[in-house]
Amino acid sequence: MGSRGWVAWAFMAPVLLVMALIVFYPMAIGVFQTFTNIDNLNQGTRFRPPSWEFVGLQNYIDILTGKDTKFYPVLAWTVVWTVVNVFFHYTLGLLLALTLNQRFRGRTSYRMLLLLPWAVPAYITAIAWLFIFNGEYGLLNNVLGAFGMPRVAWLSTFPWYYIMPIIVNVWLGIPFMMVALLGGLQSIPGDLYEAAQMDGASRTQSFWNITLPQLRSVSSTVILLGCIWTFNIFVVIYFITGGGPGGKTDILVTYTYNGFTLGQYAIAATYGVIIFSLLLVFSAVYRRVARES
Repeated sequence: MGSRGWVAWAFMAPVLLVMALIVFYPMAIGVFQTFTNIDNLNQGTRFRPPSWEFVGLQNYIDILTGKDTKFYPVLAWTVVWTVVNVFFHYTLGLLLALTLNQRFRGRTSYRMLLLLPWAVPAYITAIAWLFIFNGEYGLLNNVLGAFGMPRVAWLSTFPWYYIMPIIVNVWLGIPFMMVALLGGLQSIPGDLYEAAQMDGASRTQSFWNITLPQLRSVSSTVILLGCIWTFNIFVVIYFITGGGPGGKTDILVTYTYNGFTLGQYAIAATYGVIIFSLLLVFSAVYRRVARES
């Protein structure tokens, strides 16, 4: 038993070392910075010693009490963004999974085509959609112009600057949900449906009483992962709207990035810790509710 433990640790050591260098150490530095006022002016250079100071919990107090007036509006939009996206990810992914679980000609080809958004790097997809939504020469406006309809500034006109990033992110997120739910559907015993059919149950009744309950464990997992990924998605907002107009479409991660690029390192680190804490609490509560339901 002891020798097996030594072998296991020997195999794990390189992974743990890499994680310590690229995950745990930067995380520890970030947490440390949240208790300081470090920024690009006081961090110090070769010719000037650092002059930052410890401020304790002041950064957290400033953000959570609303002194940073943008935190709660950005948080509210981030929650709406996450809920709307995950709702469409799951419902459309389930619809496609149910369709692909049936036998029909060309099913394999359709599966490959529907996986394409997942296979293409997200930033390439975002740039492609940005070309479609461009207000001056975008494909969507060219189509509208061909039918004599007025052009629309999709990324600077309410409510389109909220809707367009959601469309892109839904496009990116559906394949994951579809594949995961399709795997869950294929694991449901066919005998359950046969027994329900013999008892006179309709397809709708079978869906609500067999399919959804049998998919509960898969659904709870993919919804949790979808919420975490969507809450933290950076590429879509950054490339599609850049947080504009006027920061209205910023979610917490892009707002944090903007603070970092402005040299507000302590504030950006504090936002990072708050984001991590929010997701940690949400995950714990969600898993507990899912187990008890």
